[in-house]
Amino acid sequence: MSLTQLAALSTLYKCGPMTPGELAAREGVQPPSMTRVIAALEEFGYASRRPHPTDGRQAIVALTEDGRIFHDAQVSAREAWLDRRLAELDDEERDLLAKAAEIIDRMAGS
Repeated sequence: MSLTQLAALSTLYKCGPMTPGELAAREGVQPPSMTRVIAALEEFGYASRRPHPTDGRQAIVALTEDGRIFHDAQVSAREAWLDRRLAELDDEERDLLAKAAEIIDRMAGS
């Protein structure tokens, strides 16, 4: 699975069902690119499309149960990897990392 596909999967997980155009806008890609991403997610069984309830020209994309399970497994695997890496650091390195995280948070908030 590509990073773009993972990002779209994550957005659907966090934000819920939406149109392909809304998903493309949130991900900062052109709609034709998102169409390919959605098709791949459908092929994996992680997303599905259904007709829009009020606009017959649109569709709604949503995660499937398999998509939710895959997302949760990916998050758990990344958290476990990070926990292992952090456990390898000494106290001084963890303190330095905490200070760096504060600076990054402050920069991101500006």
